[in-house]
Amino acid sequence: MKIRLAISDEKYEEVKSYFQTKGIDIDDEAEFILTEKEKYAGHISARKNDTGDKAFIATDEVLYIESYGHQLEIVTSEELFISKDPLYQLEKILDPKLFTRISKSVIISKRKVKEIRPSLSMKFVLVMADNRKLEVTRNYYSSFKKAFNI
Repeated sequence: MKIRLAISDEKYEEVKSYFQTKGIDIDDEAEFILTEKEKYAGHISARKNDTGDKAFIATDEVLYIESYGHQLEIVTSEELFISKDPLYQLEKILDPKLFTRISKSVIISKRKVKEIRPSLSMKFVLVMADNRKLEVTRNYYSSFKKAFNI
């Protein structure tokens, strides 16, 4: 059996060692995910876009995560990473104090928003730390305002 761990950095090595002694493989592409109750992941496992190598991305490095069909792009200021996890799964393991969803296909890091610009028809345009512009859609307008206390 193979499982993927989506737990805090403090417990990761201890839990990994425990499962390995029980004959359970830890694999970042496993179908089953073990999460820590009321804890949020300190990293996300994905693959580097250019080489395909496995990588662990610290959540504080993530600018935003965007879904394209069955693939996610995890964008940091340095690199682009690819994951096949569904967006809703990542949303569950990310701290809602630090991340919020702005559309059906995008989750942003609240700390990486450089500017919030009001737009027409109950929308916002966000300027991220890398100067990319992302749009908060009408369906997420109210939850975005609440997340940023606007």
